[in-house]
Amino acid sequence: MTFKIPVTLVALGLALVSVAAAQEAAPKAAALDPAFVVGAPKGKPLDGKALDTRTEEVGELLRCPVCQGLSVAASPSSMAANMKAEVRSLLAAGYTEEQVLAYFERSYGEFVRLRPTLRGVNWVVWLGPVAALLAGGGTVFLALRRSAAAAEAGASPTDALPNRDTLPDDRALASAVLRIRERAYGWPGGVAPRAEP
Repeated sequence: MTFKIPVTLVALGLALVSVAAAQEAAPKAAALDPAFVVGAPKGKPLDGKALDTRTEEVGELLRCPVCQGLSVAASPSSMAANMKAEVRSLLAAGYTEEQVLAYFERSYGEFVRLRPTLRGVNWVVWLGPVAALLAGGGTVFLALRRSAAAAEAGASPTDALPNRDTLPDDRALASAVLRIRERAYGWPGGVAPRAEP
């Protein structure tokens, strides 16, 4: 019994093997090297108090991937401590704040930034609350204008309500309403008692 393999399947397998070999051949250290990711340092190297201050400031701009609600500077996780140490070493090497943020964004995605940049769909994130606030304010303004116009026209909201003695035009429905009033309120025949002057 012979088994035939389609040519396209063989070609696909060879392509996958060559891609895997190319990825293995690429230096893994180059992907982690900040100079490879964001280029040469554009700032001046920091040390001492200035380094401590900038490390905290930049750490406040990065989201901890473990805690997700906390910044790297505020998170107690070991991953956040490692990220903060890496921020410190990058700043000490002369990388700017934007280079440090870009370096971490390359590793963790844009989610790592606590304050996303204004590009692409992020405009919706930044402008969405403002648009919702303006739409809500406009709706309230129009509702107040309509009620003011109705008040000027002399219309009262109670004008549209029927009197308690009003019955529907349908005889069967009117009879049912009278029976319900008699049972619910104890009115004889379903008719409300008259107030005595």
